[in-house]
Parts: sequence; structure tokens; C-alpha cells
Amino acid sequence: MTEYLPLILFGVVFIAILLGYPVAFTLGGIAVLVGVFIFDTDFFYLLSLRIYGIMQNFVLLAVPLFIFMGIMLEKSGIAERLLHTMSMLFGKFRGGLAIAVVIVGAMLAASTGIVGATVVTMGLISLPTMLKSGYGPAISTGVIASSGTLGQIIPPSIVLVLLGSVLNVSVGSLFLAAIGPGICLVTGYLVYIIVYGQLSPQRIPKISKEQFQEFKNEGSSGEILKSFIFPFLLILLVPGSIFVGIASPTEAAGVGAFGAVMLTGLSKKLHLKILREVTQETTKLTSMIFMILIGATAFSLVFRALEGDKLLLNLIAEAQLDATRFLLLVMIIVFVCGFFIDFIEIIFIIVPVVAPIFVSLGVDLVWIGVLLALNLQTSFLTPPFGFALFYLKGTAPPEVKTKHLYQGIIPFVIIQLAFLGLLILFPNLVYLVK
Repeated sequence: MTEYLPLILFGVVFIAILLGYPVAFTLGGIAVLVGVFIFDTDFFYLLSLRIYGIMQNFVLLAVPLFIFMGIMLEKSGIAERLLHTMSMLFGKFRGGLAIAVVIVGAMLAASTGIVGATVVTMGLISLPTMLKSGYGPAISTGVIASSGTLGQIIPPSIVLVLLGSVLNVSVGSLFLAAIGPGICLVTGYLVYIIVYGQLSPQRIPKISKEQFQEFKNEGSSGEILKSFIFPFLLILLVPGSIFVGIASPTEAAGVGAFGAVMLTGLSKKLHLKILREVTQETTKLTSMIFMILIGATAFSLVFRALEGDKLLLNLIAEAQLDATRFLLLVMIIVFVCGFFIDFIEIIFIIVPVVAPIFVSLGVDLVWIGVLLALNLQTSFLTPPFGFALFYLKGTAPPEVKTKHLYQGIIPFVIIQLAFLGLLILFPNLVYLVK
């Protein structure tokens, strides 16, 4: 019975999280109680060393900087100008508004990477316009929610930063490997919208001439140029500086945070109240992430001290699972967990447990990181706890019901899972950009 203690520990933690207990304190608290009961208090001297190691991890400094950058850009009005411009450019085509939302979602992902900010902004601006133009509520919400989550796979992505730290691989390598899959996923969304528009023209209509004229009248050529220049500047500053080798991800995050402040200033929206709100939100989100990380560190320490990693390796050997079957098992577990718990919790609970097994099986961890990021992206869309759905429901008009959100995201989740399968079958897709 004692040999199965690691699995019992894992199960107790998972059940406690599902019951609603705070993740950070559940992970750390249960781990400490089990550790003290089985070992002794001296055992946790190792925990202090691990926490000190986290504090010295230069890569993790990118997390608060990317969060600050994303929240600051939400206040700058860049998303609003981009959506307006794209709506004008694609409005004449069937599904033009939906295409505009996907492209803007991809551009915001490449410049901010914050899902909540992107979904809320596009929900407030695009959803009423799409409904007014005759789009069905399901396809409208599905397009906005799925486009808003592109920041999970398109660099700079906080998910990739955290996965790089947990998997102990270069964040820059993960960023580079994620570009090809990110572009392919955006292309998949666009193809679906175009095909769906041909099959169901009543749900994806063309906008009226009057609406198109409104878009045209509202924006001068100078404003259109500015709406493109600002995001491209940030994309060049942040992902661009990493890919050409000028800056590390942490340095690029610092430049991006400074650039976001400058762009907000150029938009004439930078003042003390905005700065206070951004710093407060950044502090809250960063504190939550690092408290979970400390709790997960305590859990990982006790789990390995109980030889949980060896137990899993033995179970895999007995089940005769090769690398492919084990990978499929992990992907299924991560996908199912995404229905119930947050992506940060999955990264810090499940990934540290399976990472050593992937290493022992000789699997490329950069490839695994991209697969996990794409899989975790679905956790923002899958009910009942899909955060993108919560964000969008909070900004949606009363006629948009929860069932519309659930119906709308189904095709996009299927697209993501299909593409995840392609990445598993053809690993070289993660190296499209070198």
C-alpha cells in the first residue's frame, strides 16, 4: 500500500482542487503535512533551497513583465483601432468581420499574449457589430473566444515561458518552435470561417453598404496607418528581438513592457490612474502564479521523495507503453483536466511529474512543450471552466446565452484537437521556422 502513496497524494490534491480549495495552499499544505508525517521537518530544508532557486530563475522574471505589457496595451486602445481597420479592409467579403477578428486576435497574441484582455476587448467591440450585421450568436462568440486564446501558442506567450521553466528547455527555442503551429492554427480558423460562410450564408452574411461606409468614414488613412504601426513595432521589439538573437526572452519582456508604456503614451491614454490599475493587476496575477509555483515545488519535492517518478516509470514499463502511447495518454489527461482546472495548475502539477519520463523515453522536450501549449489552449474554451467563455459572457449582450457560447466553440476546439493530432503525427511541423 505504501508504494502507492504518491498516487494517493496526487489524487487527494486533485480532489481538493475540484472541491474549490485554493490551488497554491492545497498543493503546498497537503505536501507539507504528508512530508512531515512520513519524513520529518528537516526534510523541508530542501524546500527552502528550491524556493531560493525559483527566486534566482532569471527566465521567470519575464512573467510579470509580459503581464504588465499585455494589461498596459489593453488600456492603449490598440485593439480597438486594429479591429476597426481590419473590419474596413475585409468588410466587403462574406465573413469579413469574422476574418478581421481572427487576424486581430493573432496580431494581439503576437504583441501581448494576454487572453483575458484580448477576449474582453474584442467582445466589447466586435460582438455587437457582428450581431448587428446578421451573424449568428454561436459563430460570433466562437470566433471571438477562440481568436482571443491564440496568445497561448503564438509568442510571446506566458504559457511557453512557464513550460520552458518547468521542462528546463530554452524559452527562446519554444517561442521559435511555436511560430509555425501558431500560423497554421490561424489558417485553420480562417479556412473554417470561409467554408462555413459558403455553406451557411445566412449565419455569416456580408455587411451592408451602409455599415461599410460607416467603417470607412470613421477612420482616416493616418489612423489606419497608426493602427498597424503600433502592433508591428511591438512585435518587432519583443518576438523579433528574441528570434534574431539580440535579446533573451526576459530582456525582450522588459523592452516590451517599456514599449507598451510608450505606445500608451503616444495614444494619449497614459496617466497616473491607468498606471496604478495596471501595476495592481500585474501584482495580483504575478503573486497568484508564483504562489502556485511555490506550492507546486513543495508537492514535487514530496512526490519525488516518495519515489512517485519511479512508480510511474514502473507502471509504464509494466503496461508496455512506448513513447507514443505515453504521449497520447498525457495529452488526453491534460485535455480532460482542462475542463476542470486552470492551465497554470496543470503546468505546475502534471508537467513536472511527466517531464522526467519523457526525458527517459528520449522525447524532444521542445516538441512536447509546443504540444502542451496547444493542448492547454483548449482549456480556455472547454466548459464548464473555460476562462475565455467567462470573459466573453461578461461582456456579451443579454440575447447571447451560455448555450450559444458552448455551441460556438465546438468547431474551434475540434480544429485545435485535429491540429494537435497533426503535430503528433508530423513532429517536424514545430520546426517550420528555424
